[in-house]
Amino acid sequence: MVENKFGVLTRIAGLFSGRGYNIDTLNVGPTHDPNTSRMTIVTRGDDATLEQIVQQLKKLVDVLDVLDFREGEYVDRELVLVKVSVDSKSRAEVMQITDIFRAKIVDVQPATLTIEITGDESKTEKFLQLMKTFGVVELTRTGKVALPRK
Repeated sequence: MVENKFGVLTRIAGLFSGRGYNIDTLNVGPTHDPNTSRMTIVTRGDDATLEQIVQQLKKLVDVLDVLDFREGEYVDRELVLVKVSVDSKSRAEVMQITDIFRAKIVDVQPATLTIEITGDESKTEKFLQLMKTFGVVELTRTGKVALPRK
């Protein structure tokens, strides 16, 4: 949780880049309190590196709280928009797979379908693997958002 102020994102990104840490995904959005935003940052490293990142984030002035989701239960989701190449033969199959995954077709064009899917990493990855066989034209992802279960 961070204060919803100008420059907070820059300072946090600077902490990562200045120490050579990579951010795999980053998602920022306001909370129910207009003065705070929730940042969900996915990064990789051994336990010592991740603990160091957590401790350094806690020291930043505009950071209100840091939750480490390596421990404890949490709920996470990601939104993916994927544009898939289709023809008259493959359109029905893509639509059927989309329905099985409870995804939504959000745009229909003569040669493509744009599909919205939300879920955990496993679900979205499996869906994208299946769509690769038809031809992924374009893809965008939000990155993970997460909340603790407790």
